Amino acid sequence: MHLNQSLMRAVALWPEREAIADGQKKMNYEELGKRVAALIAALSEAGVKKGDVIACMTLNCHEYLELYYAASFMAAVLNPLNYRLKTEEIRAILKDSDAKIFVGHTEFGQQIKAVFDSGAPTVKQILWLGAGTPPALSTDSQKYEPFLMSKWGASLPEPVATSDDLAQLYYTSGTTGTAKGVMLTQMNAAFNALGAVSELNIRDSDVWLHVAPMFHLVDAWAIWAITWAGGKHVFLPQFKPTEVMQAIEREHVTMTALVPTMLNTLLEAHNVWEYTYNSLRFILTAGSPVAPELVRQVAEVFRCDYAQFYGMTETSPFLTISLPMDGHKNLPEHKLLELKAKTGRPFIGVDVRVVDPDGNEVRRNSEDVGEIIARGPNVTKGYWNKPEITADTIKDGWIYTGDLAVVDNDGYLNIVDRKKDMIITGGENVYSTEVEHVLYEHPAVFECAIFGIPDEKWGESIKAVIVRHGKIEATEDDIIDFVKQRLAHYKAPKSVEFVDELPKTGSGKIFKKALRDKYWENLVKKV
Repeated sequence: MHLNQSLMRAVALWPEREAIADGQKKMNYEELGKRVAALIAALSEAGVKKGDVIACMTLNCHEYLELYYAASFMAAVLNPLNYRLKTEEIRAILKDSDAKIFVGHTEFGQQIKAVFDSGAPTVKQILWLGAGTPPALSTDSQKYEPFLMSKWGASLPEPVATSDDLAQLYYTSGTTGTAKGVMLTQMNAAFNALGAVSELNIRDSDVWLHVAPMFHLVDAWAIWAITWAGGKHVFLPQFKPTEVMQAIEREHVTMTALVPTMLNTLLEAHNVWEYTYNSLRFILTAGSPVAPELVRQVAEVFRCDYAQFYGMTETSPFLTISLPMDGHKNLPEHKLLELKAKTGRPFIGVDVRVVDPDGNEVRRNSEDVGEIIARGPNVTKGYWNKPEITADTIKDGWIYTGDLAVVDNDGYLNIVDRKKDMIITGGENVYSTEVEHVLYEHPAVFECAIFGIPDEKWGESIKAVIVRHGKIEATEDDIIDFVKQRLAHYKAPKSVEFVDELPKTGSGKIFKKALRDKYWENLVKKV
């Protein structure tokens, strides 16, 4: 099994069907196949061979999809880069991956110049996307479009990739430490995509909006899944609420995936009711747990179905999905909302367990907490150049996620915290997601983060950092009392800070580590 089968199938079955809508740029599958073929020929002439790494740092665009496929056909390795990283971080990744080709967007021209001015010795050529004049660099560089068109007329070659060949190299966001290169094979990504086609009933009539960043697997899996089904790809460079709403209406979008912070922003947009969403059938979220209130708002505003999926870069990404089963169809509405807000049941073809420290599965009582472990054809073969970390993470074929969860009677998981984020206050375990879900019920809370900070008496005390809804007022005491009325008092925040914005990772997740570290760093300095 290899990823190229998806494009070959789409070109053969739907050559005249519109495949791409990227601003004013439109193309059908036959044209897309020709562009990928030309790109493969140009990259081959530039010296790219099987196993070589192609790094890419760009906004969402159809060229990103072309690069994913060209690398796949050649059995080269695409390394999508988070454009929010600092210069030193990017340089370190290029050095670690031994990248040979760098594809960059002129939007990040000065950042890229800073990377290459101080040396990226393994990169032999830079290809530029976007308008404007690229910065002058000593490394050989040219515009992407003439590079591709120089080989126009080439035919799609027979794929050389096998199931075990490396397809992508994703460097993790580093929210819990130094970034690591996650190796995904052709089989990993292909199995995940076909599973998504099955689970989500993706059809050739579907139109997917690529708005979450394509350097992250919240969105990138859909490149393969939508193409396999013969659907249409719509691209937005970045998340901007009004542009998202306009694109859904204009392109008759049926499906998309967002991180919860994006969805929350859409729902709170002042003009959300100005557009029609009649075509929309499914919104997915991933990246962090959601509150049932958010699910209710999706149904009210967008009048479409919703599911949360959970996984990791290391699992391509799906491990669970919160789709109801047939036996749930008669549940009361509030129970159905709670189910859809859960982490979900195991994804097709993946074994998922929640185990205690001794490796025993926890009881299905929605109370006993354990760590999520998983195995399946979508699980990474390991971390690039890091055999020790690989061995610590993948044991006897099972990947240990570091996520803590409970399991209900139907086998649905619900994450309660990251192992490293669990708060121990006065000897009691407090799981941040439980408190956050309660906070999201408060009308003044737009976004929030709960984490533990040092406390001489309790070991850790609970800190809440909150972004308010518009001009809705709330005091620290209001927030604390609100939680105490709904949860045990020891689970309520001891302190509350109101901010204008919460830090985010490149994929849009709330970056708790950045909030928490300043408190623990101060403690270390005192010691």
